[in-house]
Amino acid sequence: MAEDPEEARKRISDISFPEYISEQLLAFFGADASAKFYAVRSSAIDEDGKEHSFAGQFDTFLNVPYGHIVQRIKDIWLSAANERVLTYRKTHGLTIQYGIAVIIQEMLVPEVSGVAFGMDPVSGNTETKVINAVYGAGEGLVSGALNADTFIITPGGIEKRIAHKTHAYYPVPYGEGLSSMELSAGMQDVACLTNEQIHSLGNTLNTLEKLFGGAQDVEFAIVKNTIWYLQSRPVTAAAQTSEEYILWDNSNIVESYPGITTPLTFSFIKKMYAAVYENFVALLGVSPRQIKKYRYVFENTLGLVRGRVYYNLLSWYKMLAMVPGYSINAGFMENMMGVKERFTLREDFRLSKQTAWLRTLWIICKLFWLHFRLPALRRSFNKHLEKTMLEYKDLHFEEMGIPEIIQKYLTFEYTLVEKWKAPLINDFFAMIWFGLLQKQTDSILPQGQQNIHNDLLCNSKDIISVEPVHMIMHIVEMIYNDPEAHTLFITEEAEILWGKLQSPHFIELQNAIHAYIATFGERCIGELKLESESITQNPLLLITTLQAYTKQGLRGSFARQHIEQNVREHAEQSMRRALRKKPLKRLLFHYTLRNARTMVSNRENLRFERTKGFGMVRKMFFAIGKKLQSTGAISDVKDVFYLTLDEVLHLHAEFDSALQKNIAARKAAFEAYHLQPAPKERFYTYGQHFTDAFIYSDDKIEKAKNTLQGIGCCPGELEGTVRVVSNPYAETHLQGDILVTTSTDPGWITLFPTASAILVERGSLLSHSAIVSRELGIPCIVGISGLLRSVKTGDRIYMNGSTGEVKLLNT
Repeated sequence: MAEDPEEARKRISDISFPEYISEQLLAFFGADASAKFYAVRSSAIDEDGKEHSFAGQFDTFLNVPYGHIVQRIKDIWLSAANERVLTYRKTHGLTIQYGIAVIIQEMLVPEVSGVAFGMDPVSGNTETKVINAVYGAGEGLVSGALNADTFIITPGGIEKRIAHKTHAYYPVPYGEGLSSMELSAGMQDVACLTNEQIHSLGNTLNTLEKLFGGAQDVEFAIVKNTIWYLQSRPVTAAAQTSEEYILWDNSNIVESYPGITTPLTFSFIKKMYAAVYENFVALLGVSPRQIKKYRYVFENTLGLVRGRVYYNLLSWYKMLAMVPGYSINAGFMENMMGVKERFTLREDFRLSKQTAWLRTLWIICKLFWLHFRLPALRRSFNKHLEKTMLEYKDLHFEEMGIPEIIQKYLTFEYTLVEKWKAPLINDFFAMIWFGLLQKQTDSILPQGQQNIHNDLLCNSKDIISVEPVHMIMHIVEMIYNDPEAHTLFITEEAEILWGKLQSPHFIELQNAIHAYIATFGERCIGELKLESESITQNPLLLITTLQAYTKQGLRGSFARQHIEQNVREHAEQSMRRALRKKPLKRLLFHYTLRNARTMVSNRENLRFERTKGFGMVRKMFFAIGKKLQSTGAISDVKDVFYLTLDEVLHLHAEFDSALQKNIAARKAAFEAYHLQPAPKERFYTYGQHFTDAFIYSDDKIEKAKNTLQGIGCCPGELEGTVRVVSNPYAETHLQGDILVTTSTDPGWITLFPTASAILVERGSLLSHSAIVSRELGIPCIVGISGLLRSVKTGDRIYMNGSTGEVKLLNT
């Protein structure tokens, strides 16, 4: 048993140092040792381990004169027995012992000091290295007294977070310790490390990791551009684990599943994604044996994080790596999904060279055949889905029992899974051709016209997503041509108005409204979320939109109908000039352009077919909810959406009390998610289980920027007033303001024409916002990181829909 701490401290205080200690110090540090200054620091037996670092527990003395070294050694020994260290040992279940060594180093006078980590010490991300640095000595950094610059090294490059630095610590001249000195104005907002120094530190971290067998935490100092490494120890990140490194990203899927998504919707789409993508890779030649072996990959393409849907990028990259051409297709997939940073597979899922060549030859033949067959596959798919939808449209689910509804659902599910090949194949070719178009235009045209491939897709005239606007404009024109209807739409509440429209006097208007509902009734906010309320279920949503258009005076043909045509013609003229003397390139370009236009248009149109399919599933689950409510099993129809798909499909005549508890617990959890800040767009974990430390963005504490950069989707330069919108039903008209939001889906289309421009924090060039804004000719930028943090309603901004630049004018 260890002796009493008080006794240990007394014994240490009574120690006398033999003369040979001083002789050895002189021999080691040289004849002028007595004129130098030193760092005297601890090195305990269990200090700086993988699990416990004892950081800040033992004493350290800097700028120590030669004559004070012996006393400082004794002071460090005493610190091993102080209350702070003893409490640390007890808290971590460590043995109480007082043995400690002391390191003596010649004191440097550094221009810059810092700490470099071979992995992210907070998240445990081994793909990232983190360097913190300050001017002067490192004491201000480790104590937290000074702001430090942060440099993050990732596979994609270096991210710099430059702090405002006002002071630095330097050795006290002719005395012991350090003193704080004010920095000149020219140093305060400048990075204290050069790119060369950052790369050198990164290379050293790699070397040390190989040498010691794990990521290292390294202290360094820079003197006259020479980097001195002062100590190295293992990184003590709690996230180090044997579980797989997973990257989560919702850049694009947030458009389909905005905000909180219920357990029923998530479990339904998770099953759909797994099934349809298994079928898809099978089409591309992946063997049934390999699909079965990696079934877990397909079953984990999605995750639900605090009620929000995320892509599990590890699974997506693994899935794509099963197909030859991974290095090319990965980039195309990132463009389509709006992923902003490449994720490198740690595990080699790629094929052997021999297998890859054989599979490549096979898949090339298969792709040519699928490409040739795609128009027929699309027609067959549309015909089959239309036939199925007509059959189900005539069913009266309210008259069926729950088991019968479930059976109808399972039959419909088969259609969604087994017959969904055409949309998947079209999406794949849209990804390929759009990526090839971008590569060709980038190689043909000079810099400054990088988005011309986007302009070339304007004015397709065959995208169904813009049809709701034209139908609504037609209805509004009918309202203006009937003075009585016009008065009602301006003066009455929506519910009263809907009742009065049932009069025979408004029969033509009724027919037009019902025609819209019959065609686009499932096109609503969050239309792929089964719990969302559609226009079919609540026609007042459409009536409110019609009132907004009427009051704002938006009528007839859309005023900006020629903008998209002008954009397209200007882009085509630029390409004609560039290809005038290049006939072979011109032929290849036109072939690529034709295919890209076809695939992108059909991608959007086939998404509408998916919307109708999901609308039918919504109808069935709402019917089950009403049945459960009528028996008293649940108190609210929407409670059914807090069950999982598996729980719904196994419902029996008697509602299990365990299910009621599940519903109550999940409702409480999901209500809490609404009150919590949204997780960040991209984060990483080890395994499927993680804590808040990983999912909340640390960039929320950064200062908002005056200039933001996104992806230009539709040209146009303008200054205007911002209107931040989270729910388009709450903002029925924008009166020419600039629409700013996190993401959009097809349900937002009715709000677009009331905006002068559209700015979206998430999304890609193939997202709904980009495609529809091009067709409507509304200047648009998507993928603007930090947008919602930087602007608020009422701000004045400048935006350029070609370059993707946004400037705040009132800061």
